[in-house]
Amino acid sequence: MSLSRDAALSLPPPFQLVTLREAGDAFGHAQSIAATKGAATLVWARRFHMAEFALVLEPEEPLAAARRVVYAAGNALADALAIHAPPQQPIGFDWPGGLRVDGALVGGLRLAWPADAGEDAAPDWLVLGCSVRMIVMRAGEPGFRPLLGGLDEQGFEELSPAALIEGFSRHFLREMNEWNAEGFDAVRKRWLQRAEGAGAALADDRLLAEALRVPAWLDPATGEPWL
Repeated sequence: MSLSRDAALSLPPPFQLVTLREAGDAFGHAQSIAATKGAATLVWARRFHMAEFALVLEPEEPLAAARRVVYAAGNALADALAIHAPPQQPIGFDWPGGLRVDGALVGGLRLAWPADAGEDAAPDWLVLGCSVRMIVMRAGEPGFRPLLGGLDEQGFEELSPAALIEGFSRHFLREMNEWNAEGFDAVRKRWLQRAEGAGAALADDRLLAEALRVPAWLDPATGEPWL
């Protein structure tokens, strides 16, 4: 796999950047190096039309509870987008990892863990993957697919993948600091404020694990959000 390192992203400590070329698989590569590179390693596949990155985590909680990090990441991603959003442009979630802007699916979050990890023990690592379509390519008129799209069609023309990832990294640290200091409830409440059709409660840990094994927002044929 082609691999390079540079300082193209400005990330706060303790993040450590690993950069892949455009054809790289950030989610897969992060899993392959998670055990050796450790927590806070952020792998970025440099694609101009997608913000594609994956973050290695080393939770102290049992796996069943640690998967809830996908909600903290959703909050961080939405807050990073909101700074650049046109006025009155709603940002919402599909449970558990889909990301929508004004109703259109533009990306999502996924999670991987070691195959031999037990539900009641802290896993050696988690890998949080994120894909957000920045530019729609060869997909015809958006009016024929109102529930599928990209950020360029939602008024984010000036936002780059690098700026989105940098914003995510800062907001994710805030989310994790708050979770550690005050508990998960604050994260849960913020996520539910943006959830579409989730009601007033989150699904239990067993259902979350099942949903994360096959992300509904991800087209398995392309490895990108449905379009």
